[in-house]
Amino acid sequence: MKLRLSRILQAAAATAMVAALMAAAQTTDSSSAPAVASAAAPAAQAPATPAPAAQAPAAAPATPPAPLSTFVLTGPLTWLPPATFQAGPLGTLSVNGIITGYSLFQNNAVPGDTSAQATLSNGQIYIQKADGPVQFYVQAGVYDLPTLGVPFVNAQNTVNGLYGPVPVAFLKLPVGKTTQFMIGQLPTLMGAESTFTYQNFNIQRGIVWNQENAINRGIQINQTLGKYFSASISWNDGYYSDRYNWLSGSITYTKGVNTLVYDGMGTLGRTGYETVATPVQNNGYMHAVIYTYTKGPWIVSPYFQYGNVPENPSIGILKGTSATGGAFNLSYAFKSGFALPVRVEYLTSSGNATDGSLNLLGYGPGSAGTTFTVTPTYQKGGMYLRGDIGFVDASNYAKGDVFGSNGTDSNQFRGVLEFGFIFGNNIEK
Repeated sequence: MKLRLSRILQAAAATAMVAALMAAAQTTDSSSAPAVASAAAPAAQAPATPAPAAQAPAAAPATPPAPLSTFVLTGPLTWLPPATFQAGPLGTLSVNGIITGYSLFQNNAVPGDTSAQATLSNGQIYIQKADGPVQFYVQAGVYDLPTLGVPFVNAQNTVNGLYGPVPVAFLKLPVGKTTQFMIGQLPTLMGAESTFTYQNFNIQRGIVWNQENAINRGIQINQTLGKYFSASISWNDGYYSDRYNWLSGSITYTKGVNTLVYDGMGTLGRTGYETVATPVQNNGYMHAVIYTYTKGPWIVSPYFQYGNVPENPSIGILKGTSATGGAFNLSYAFKSGFALPVRVEYLTSSGNATDGSLNLLGYGPGSAGTTFTVTPTYQKGGMYLRGDIGFVDASNYAKGDVFGSNGTDSNQFRGVLEFGFIFGNNIEK
């Protein structure tokens, strides 16, 4: 029986994860012994006179491998260097972890939601091999994806309904100095915001992000193009559809403090079903242009996004519908670990409630939304504390599709408090 590509990808990712965990476990008990032996040996064999500078020991402490480039942090939170372990034939493995929780307070809760909620938002471990001819990255654990204007879903239901307990896992094969191949469960190439809370300016994802895919399964090629350009292209399953008919690409120009990115993706087929992870947007295409200015304490990042789901009566899409909008992200880092990120968004969809258009925003066909979020942040080493003050306002909405017990309130206010610990080389000290 022929295996589908999805099972091959999942098997490869799972094999890498199991191998990494077994190797790390085998070396943990003995990891302190070499350190004691190496410290004692020089004392026993110390020469009677100081060695010349030219004969200094050749085996200098190894520099910990840097995190793989696909792990994106837009700020203001900073990641710790990984803890490193020797894993036998696998070589050096790098390990990070994070534990976070948040509480949420809101008005105008929809039926089935409440005004106050709390959950473990992240409990994850990241194992990577970032050197050698065969590299890998495995991210495993629980996570939650709070999103403005979307009812609360706890971490357990998020994991079960979306990408499982191993949301990201891939093999990475470098070819020369400028080319890499990746295969497995990959972060999307689309958009300015990443998937998980700690990766972004704000705790909650925005309504523009909510139009994008987050994780897909497939094959990706990364290529450096001269001094200022880099590009990626991926063949994948789009919105986690298990249908390998999507093509995604990204090209980045970076010079000094300025970065300009174009992202594009689209389907070459059709998907006649929908799930929480695979919405109707899986039958469309999307473009985004993102500019980022980073200098000193400032991060400024405006971006534009356009998505379209064409008419396709054979799968129930009676009228093509688009969503157009963008956001402005701004962050300023004060001294002593404080930062203040701000996000403003606007997103509108085409059509109306009577012409058969799709309900892309969730507030009714032809609806629009405006959001504002400010996130005071404090980080000290691996500990951080931050809070979202968020507001979303819908317009041109359909009654029954917005907020409140009757679905008729046009806006919603939220306060979110997140507390977290990041682990890396701090566990080795």
